[in-house]
Amino acid sequence: MGSGSKVCIRPGKTADAAALSHVFQESWLYAYRGIIPHLHLDSMIRQRSPEWWRSAVRSGDSTLVLEHDGRLVGYATFGAARQRGPFQGEIYELYLDTVCQGVGFGEHLFEGCRHALDMRKLRGLVIWALLDNTPACDFYWRRGGRPVASTFTRIGGAKLEKVAFAWR
Repeated sequence: MGSGSKVCIRPGKTADAAALSHVFQESWLYAYRGIIPHLHLDSMIRQRSPEWWRSAVRSGDSTLVLEHDGRLVGYATFGAARQRGPFQGEIYELYLDTVCQGVGFGEHLFEGCRHALDMRKLRGLVIWALLDNTPACDFYWRRGGRPVASTFTRIGGAKLEKVAFAWR
């Protein structure tokens, strides 16, 4: 990231659909190839078409995108926690284009979500990650998240462990 580069976090728009679909595809292939069975991963990626993203963005204000030098290179989705408990806010997804990982962009997106959840008066934060997605687990640990729960999920016939990282 050069000294003249610009990073912008903003709400997602329907015009972002094609770029969101691309970032989803690239980041999911990178994160989950060899973890989620191949055919199931391909199917999940196909489902997240630009049309799917247009509809998702249109339905609410719970998508943040990260632009670097005017190009959408990451996104996060967030909202109220899906499970009752002490953590009221949840980041459902946080992904970056593979070429933009490891340079601090994830931290910007993460903090953007925390700010948006604070504005909604949602206290405490939880994020679920597949245990085999070591880069994600390491990222949440470095941000101060600590494991508070784990469970198993079946994806395409594979039994995978997911871990909840939480911040009070």
